[in-house]
Amino acid sequence: MSNGNRTPANHPTRRQFNKSALTAPAVLTGVVATTQARAASERSSPNDRIGIACLGVRGRGNGVMRTFAANKDVQITHVCDVDTKVREQRIAELVKGTPHRPKGVKDYRTILEDKNVDALVVCTPDHWHALPTIHGCQAGKDVYVEKPDGHNIREGQMMVAAARKHNRCVQLGTQARSAPYMADVRKYVKDGSLGKVLYGNAWETARQGAIPRVADGPPPAGVDYNMWLGPAPKRAFNRYRYHGNWRWFYDYGAGDLGNDGVHRIDYCRIAMGIETMPHTVSCLGGKLFFDDAQDWPDTMNVSWSFGPNKNGPRKDAQGSPHPEHIITYEMRIWTRPRLHGHAEGAAVFGENGWLIMTHRGWQAFDAAGKQVKSGGDNDAQRNHVRNFLDCVRSRKWRNLNQEIYSGHVSSVMCHAGNIAWRTSKTLRFDAETERFDDVSANRYVAREARAEYALPADL
Repeated sequence: MSNGNRTPANHPTRRQFNKSALTAPAVLTGVVATTQARAASERSSPNDRIGIACLGVRGRGNGVMRTFAANKDVQITHVCDVDTKVREQRIAELVKGTPHRPKGVKDYRTILEDKNVDALVVCTPDHWHALPTIHGCQAGKDVYVEKPDGHNIREGQMMVAAARKHNRCVQLGTQARSAPYMADVRKYVKDGSLGKVLYGNAWETARQGAIPRVADGPPPAGVDYNMWLGPAPKRAFNRYRYHGNWRWFYDYGAGDLGNDGVHRIDYCRIAMGIETMPHTVSCLGGKLFFDDAQDWPDTMNVSWSFGPNKNGPRKDAQGSPHPEHIITYEMRIWTRPRLHGHAEGAAVFGENGWLIMTHRGWQAFDAAGKQVKSGGDNDAQRNHVRNFLDCVRSRKWRNLNQEIYSGHVSSVMCHAGNIAWRTSKTLRFDAETERFDDVSANRYVAREARAEYALPADL
């Protein structure tokens, strides 16, 4: 049932999510030393492997599955996908060079009671992130889930609550949290090299293609389209709302803000040490360039403010909390010119200098614009998976580099930015209830799912 404008009785607050998540070493302090991780993997015997079931294995999911499979203490037990052809192809690829053959399944719910499965790896479209994570936690499984954590804020809340209630390790797939160079960035800022850092800016300026308007038609042979829709509204199949294009439609994704933007704003949070929810959000944007089938904007400028600081709340002239940090996000997915020399990235600015972060590395500049520091590496994905596996073994979820609550903060930023755009309002956000000060905005906090795929009433 849709939450509408009411907070339901079982609506968990941030306090119920366990405030220790905010003080846990979530910001890169758990980055795994590569040599130590490899040594642990080498020592593992075939009978001591972590059983992994992979959900959604066509594109990104295939790459993540292969990263897991490369660890010698992992055994891929199940390959789950609604597309029979994709499922069988991935199994055939995995069995090359190994005597073990994973089981192929269409519905992950059939394996939740399988004791050979220790963890689920969820790389499905966004609208299929929440249910497997929640059901996995309820069944005693740990979960590695791609970003954003849910299709909407309410789904993410319940994912956090399920992880807490069942004491599970749930890692969100914003893998830069496990990049060693990001630990260097955080230390550089924390040590005061830039002076006081108050402002971060993230961006996406790589040109993407239009989504053609074509007639609906039958789904491909071997695809369970009804299950692919899952919680989303029932509608006819269209090839341009399927596969990689789903993220550009309200029913399934969060646009480019929730696709790539979630990584870039997370860079800012890492550098600035922000582990709390924003208290205000605003957005200007729209479809200014593409006249096509996609729902989400091709141009956005989002702003979030954070605070108050540890010394207590300050108020502005209108009585609102005084911002202690501001993060902005620029999205122009129709341009070719790069911002600061990079098609996508983030920068933070201090009184004595600034630095740029990308998925490959970072550069720091002094007040005069001279580069004074740089670094980079390509170990983020491998380290992120290894960090998750180590926490599965140790049962210490606080050592996850992007534990679910921290990942939920960046996910909420994306959803809140989209909601501010959809309502054309500057919104105040309550971190305790995770709702807005506006009735029209709260309509988008959750949605009514189809009955078979509704969120569980009891975690």
